[in-house]
Amino acid sequence: MTVREALEKGKKLLLQAGIGEAALDARLLLEHVTGLDRGSLLLSWAKELPGEQLQAYEALLARRASREPLQHIVGSVSFMGIDILCDGRALIPRQETELLAEQAIRLSEKQAGLTALDLCTGTGCIAIAMALMGRYLAVAATDVSREALTLAAENMARNKASVELLQGDLFKAVPDRRFDVIVSNPPYIASEVLNTLMPEVREHDPLMALDGGADGLAFYRRIAAEAPRHLNHGGRLLLEIGADQGAAVSALLAENGFADIRVLKDYGGLDRIVTAAGGKDV
Repeated sequence: MTVREALEKGKKLLLQAGIGEAALDARLLLEHVTGLDRGSLLLSWAKELPGEQLQAYEALLARRASREPLQHIVGSVSFMGIDILCDGRALIPRQETELLAEQAIRLSEKQAGLTALDLCTGTGCIAIAMALMGRYLAVAATDVSREALTLAAENMARNKASVELLQGDLFKAVPDRRFDVIVSNPPYIASEVLNTLMPEVREHDPLMALDGGADGLAFYRRIAAEAPRHLNHGGRLLLEIGADQGAAVSALLAENGFADIRVLKDYGGLDRIVTAAGGKDV
């Protein structure tokens, strides 16, 4: 079977399985098996695919057809150009979340020597990007899940990033500490919506990293109430949100004394980040 025939077979199989981006996923899996990039794959269009590579490709296609996430199959994903290991221990980093990391990095460029905290760190992708690309004096990251923190530690070692990892439920991991910048991509999906998510998410991502309570705002309420005691005076809070949560999260922050509240849109024009200034003397 030629490379082209294998790719067409893969595309057809994934289409039948209901995969939205069947052609792309089929190509990415073939690139993973062969070790070739897109250009090299095209140049090999008419070549016979070695038998062991064809077997491996078919095995990966079967996994993807069962709706296992592509990122779990290939084992990693690029986040801000950083190779992040991902599996069922934490949510797969999404491109939209890069905007949160970008905003945090920009804050460190305006003022050197800042300290930062990443709540609900998961794979550690945001904290690692801040540590590698920002000018932060120190970056800490927390998660309630020990499994997620183990994965974050693997990603730190893989990318030689210096991040302090702490286990605990939000600020319980840092009870008496303050930071200049706090970022978080917390669970924000309403509980009743979880069963409607795609199988890739519903069956393979940890539900505790998705469930934001009855209205999806449970974690924002807690962060808005507790963050002022953990922010240095004039510190900045940055939160990723669902596309329909900008007004609600902004209101929660205003109720808790935050100022300069802004809602930032992602590259698709949807509300994605809420940022605010806060911190109090207590």
